[in-house]
Amino acid sequence: MAQQSPPPVRSGEDIDRCDILDVLEEAVTTGRKVTVQLRDGRQFVDNVTDVETTDGQDIARFKSEGEIAVNDIRDCLRAEVAEPTYDAKLDGP
Repeated sequence: MAQQSPPPVRSGEDIDRCDILDVLEEAVTTGRKVTVQLRDGRQFVDNVTDVETTDGQDIARFKSEGEIAVNDIRDCLRAEVAEPTYDAKLDGP
């Protein structure tokens, strides 16, 4: 069976580092997956386990992809639609 490709990433919008950090940090808190497009053209869907600053550089840690510098991320979006419910908050990650 063919592997599904990740959903398309935004185009034509100005995405800045702060927007990307917001999405990554939300994903750490909620446990939801994100779709990431890197500046080198690679694209993947993964869980973010941590976002931190090391030696002045923002680093995102992904469950499968490992560490990636936020400056290497071209775009980042929720991979899953957020459900309008409190269940996830009540049940925990």
